[in-house]
Amino acid sequence: MLWIKAFHIVFVITWFAGLFYLPRLFVYHSLTDDEGGQARFIVMERRLYRFTTPSAVLAVSLGLWLWLGFGFSGLWLDVKVSLVALLVLYHIYLGALGRELARGHKRSAAFYRVINEVPVLILIAIVILVVVKPSL
Repeated sequence: MLWIKAFHIVFVITWFAGLFYLPRLFVYHSLTDDEGGQARFIVMERRLYRFTTPSAVLAVSLGLWLWLGFGFSGLWLDVKVSLVALLVLYHIYLGALGRELARGHKRSAAFYRVINEVPVLILIAIVILVVVKPSL
């Protein structure tokens, strides 16, 4: 099980790296007006999303394996699983935002900056839940 836990952590880290950087690319993309820059950002965003998605699938799959293998339970785990589900929806939403940008529909840079903070808050909550296992 230690190998499963180790790879779960690796894929969580790679997933979050993408979740942190993709909205930052959206900020820069929204501020770019030239066609060459637009095309470059579209390619970068698409590639990062395609790299990050398998990491998300593996992180969630290995997390489920750990859950079933160790038989964790408690309200802390219910909250954590809910936050992971929210994170999956956020990941899908980032994909939709990337497709919007690729079609030329830009939102404000401030919007993407706010969106960029969502995974930070979720990560803090998940780490506290996993490490402290508070009795909620």
